[in-house]
Amino acid sequence: MAPIQGAVTATDQVRAGAYRKVTLHLIPFIFICYLFNYLDRVNVGFAKLQMLDALQWSESVYGLGAGIFFIGYVASGVPSNLLLHKLGARKVIGTLMIAWGIASACLMFVTTPSAFYILRFITGMFEAGFFPGIVLYFTNWYPASRRGRIMGLFMSAIPISGLLGSPLSGWMMEFFADHHGLAGWQWMFLLQGIPTVVLGLLVYVLLNDGIPQAKWLSTEEKRLLLADLEDDERQRRAGANTVDSFASVLKNGQVWMLGLVYFCIQMGVYAINFWLPTIVKSLGYASPVTVGWISAIPYLCASIFMIWVGRSADRHKERRWHLSGPLLMALCGLMLATQAHGNVVIAIIGLSLATMGVLSGLPMFWPLPTAFLGSAAAAGGLALINSLGQIAGFVSPFLVGWIKDATGSTDVALYILSAVLLLGAMLVLRVPAKTVNR
Repeated sequence: MAPIQGAVTATDQVRAGAYRKVTLHLIPFIFICYLFNYLDRVNVGFAKLQMLDALQWSESVYGLGAGIFFIGYVASGVPSNLLLHKLGARKVIGTLMIAWGIASACLMFVTTPSAFYILRFITGMFEAGFFPGIVLYFTNWYPASRRGRIMGLFMSAIPISGLLGSPLSGWMMEFFADHHGLAGWQWMFLLQGIPTVVLGLLVYVLLNDGIPQAKWLSTEEKRLLLADLEDDERQRRAGANTVDSFASVLKNGQVWMLGLVYFCIQMGVYAINFWLPTIVKSLGYASPVTVGWISAIPYLCASIFMIWVGRSADRHKERRWHLSGPLLMALCGLMLATQAHGNVVIAIIGLSLATMGVLSGLPMFWPLPTAFLGSAAAAGGLALINSLGQIAGFVSPFLVGWIKDATGSTDVALYILSAVLLLGAMLVLRVPAKTVNR
């Protein structure tokens, strides 16, 4: 007798159990790794509260140092991901984490702008392969139909790094200030760099390069998961816009357009990450601990909203409006924050909307390129798109710092960023729905 249509079969149950195993085995650990990856990348936003006065640096020096990280990041993005594709995730990601953890901790020793620039550049080089490498890594485990919620879970580490990292960074800077002759900001770099080195060592023990190497999956579970990936690859190849080599990636206009979309998203992301503590402090809060707790509010809202949007996108099998909608919400939030005029409640509401929008845009973006990049092109293509987007990591903090030095306010910069987010939302709607809505 044929199974009743819509009934859950034994095979479906095995498949569902296999994906639960994969998610529980991979996501919590990778989530923690990404949390420290993002914390190490943006903790200079908190260090700035003490560092600039202690070292007598200008806002422009800070903005350039915060942004130069991404010059190293962009330069190393594609080579790092191609290396990961060749050698495997465990070796490359583990080594990169150990290296950037050490480089980030060494920021505690900087005394001159040039030393600050050099260390930030080196840290960017080592971090370049992690994020696009993890996006590529997920394609070895999950078909396109499941990646929206997985990317949402994984990338919720960004707002949670702000939610936990903001008060933690403020507490470290205040509690450890002048212990053993070191300033609070120096202790913060040290105490947030050491866990990254430890996690890098654990990568060698806890991660497998793919389904065939996973001893914790049964033979039947492996067969079903690999069949899903093969079916996903067939669907992708059936699409007219499938890109199957790195040479075709470089010639594909849609890849470059998506790189521009990602640049627009990241312009908003890094404005929030690098300048949120400064904006909160300008509302009249002097204590690093108080700034940390208030800065955590937008990240708390974003961590909840991001997961909801990811589930909604997978449930409705719709990608474009689930990305452009949050970007438009972020635009409204930034505009509201500029109109707050010292009103703390209005400013925090605006900053919360902006943070929710731009951070939710990140996991909603990545199912777009993975939907049409063939397996042969994915390593280089994802890294190229990521590198184009990360140019915003240099432009955004430097632009905001330069405008703040010139005008004494961040308002003009926030208006410019709002226009950039509008451009990104409009470009997303130009992506053919049939290409990405899976």
